[in-house]
Amino acid sequence: MLENITLPNIAAASLQRPNTENFATLATSASQHKPRILLLYGSLRERSFSRLVVEESARILLHLGAEVKVFNPQGLPQTDTEDEHHPKVKELRDLMIWSEGQVWCSPERHGSMTSIFKSQIDWVPLSLGGVRPTQGKTLAVMQVCGGSQSFNVVNQLRILGRWMRMMTIPNQSSVAKAFMEFDDNDRMKPSAYYNRIVDVLEELMKFTLLLRDNQNYLVDRYSERVESAEQVSQRVNQRAI
Repeated sequence: MLENITLPNIAAASLQRPNTENFATLATSASQHKPRILLLYGSLRERSFSRLVVEESARILLHLGAEVKVFNPQGLPQTDTEDEHHPKVKELRDLMIWSEGQVWCSPERHGSMTSIFKSQIDWVPLSLGGVRPTQGKTLAVMQVCGGSQSFNVVNQLRILGRWMRMMTIPNQSSVAKAFMEFDDNDRMKPSAYYNRIVDVLEELMKFTLLLRDNQNYLVDRYSERVESAEQVSQRVNQRAI
């Protein structure tokens, strides 16, 4: 046993003990509106399989009771070539703030996510006018492959999700040889890949319903509670290294 359990470096008034009383009671105070889910994809091809997966996912989410919006990256400028007043940038940022959960799907290109997808994330700062547009929101990650199954992109998307302070669900989807998984009407064929996508979206909905009313409490940080307003301003506005 530890002989000395004192915490001399802790500001006791700012360190709160987690307890169930801080969580919303689902039976009495849960939000009643449909979970708001934003879907992003990573290709501008005319027949984009990441877009087709996202569109199929949107249909499933609607069936599961969500309100869905799909962001079309066509026309989104590369970062630093325009400012935040560009209409596509504003659209993307507004959707980020609107959402309670998200689905990210990118093709694998050169063993990595596409620049089209990464550019969308690069346009979203961690803090936006005092609001963190992604922090505490749920995230499901998916990828499509032109050849054999890979998990390079979903692994990278998980890192991105953590960087954006999102709660990435355990399940994920990777569709191999995606060009074989859609029919002539661009609808996904029945398969184990399709079933896995349903699993992922079902899990995303459950986690979103569970966490959305407790988002502010779950991301409340001791280090930020002890900072002065001036310190927060200095940290947020410091020049990039």
